[in-house]
Amino acid sequence: MKLLRFGSRNNEKPGIEINGRRFDCSDHFQDWNRDFFLNNGLSKLNILVQTKLDQLPVVEKSVRWASPVARPGMILCIGLNYSDHAKESGMDIPKEPILFMKATNTLSGPFDDIAIPPGSIKTDWEVELGIVLNQDVYQLNDENEALESIAGFCVVNDLSERTFQLEKGGQWVKGKSCPGFSPIGPYLVTKDEIERVDHLDMNLLVNGQVRQNGNTKTMIFKPSFIVYYISQFMNLEAGDIISTGTPPGVGLGMNPPQFLKAGDEVQLEIRHLGRQKQRFVAYE
Repeated sequence: MKLLRFGSRNNEKPGIEINGRRFDCSDHFQDWNRDFFLNNGLSKLNILVQTKLDQLPVVEKSVRWASPVARPGMILCIGLNYSDHAKESGMDIPKEPILFMKATNTLSGPFDDIAIPPGSIKTDWEVELGIVLNQDVYQLNDENEALESIAGFCVVNDLSERTFQLEKGGQWVKGKSCPGFSPIGPYLVTKDEIERVDHLDMNLLVNGQVRQNGNTKTMIFKPSFIVYYISQFMNLEAGDIISTGTPPGVGLGMNPPQFLKAGDEVQLEIRHLGRQKQRFVAYE
């Protein structure tokens, strides 16, 4: 299934897409959030689709796309998780996943405008595979348990301000948590629809020019291992999002480096998971 959310900011509703049409599920579910996943929501949604699809209201094409999941407890990210991106960055391949966090209020829709942060001269792009959890987990025993805890996958643009991230000292979170810096979606695609999550083409264009053109096969740590690994250190909750790293082609890695400015347009896509498009604007 393809889960989505729609509507104006702070008034989003849960829905689904089937055969290119969006349907409103808000009469049956409050939201695609932690409570939904914890209470066998995906199974209940599947029954609704099988029995009452023709009774669900259609969502008009003009209605805004929101993040396909409500604000999570955490947005966790994996750094340098593509061997070719690590090479591009001039860094050694990590022996263990590099973890950092983004503020959860950075969540935005896949087609929302994004404001360049005040004072920013190094706003950068990163197409990434996102994991959404359907269980609370801690200290998982193996990767099979981790796989069972995954609800599905989505497209993430892990936007970064490189000056804030790399030149201001401390942790990376400063450069990752500017307003709107986590466009998610358009869908959460349930894992049963993805045959090879470790073999998905992914790309990103800036103003129509290809900047990233990779594949999840070059990931160093695969999704099931990432979830297993993180669970050894912290409690992960249903609805949490894990962004799993980016292939080469980020602005920081170009020669000379290139970064986003107001008026730029970014398009990104992962096979089977849909595409996003953002216009970058001046901060007001």
